Amino acid sequence: MRGIVPRAELALILIMVLGFLLIVQQWSFGLYQIGLLTVMTATILNIAVGNLPRTAGLWQALRLTVLLLFIVAAVFVIGILLVPYLARLGG
Repeated sequence: MRGIVPRAELALILIMVLGFLLIVQQWSFGLYQIGLLTVMTATILNIAVGNLPRTAGLWQALRLTVLLLFIVAAVFVIGILLVPYLARLGG
């Protein structure tokens, strides 16, 4: 039986494919928006899940995923906060 991490990775890939299909459809702008949010969310989750150990159990995977999502969020926030400072250095 496969572990939770490979299953989660496969599920996220399938969700991303669904999101891309919603993006490329031409009939509904609402579906396009849902597809875009789906791809963005699945991509961020895939960053966390892709860094989990393959042997992690369900609860360990959930704890590590939350921790990794906090780290990703912190990197984004620090990057956003540094933009004005770095812009002043270059200009």
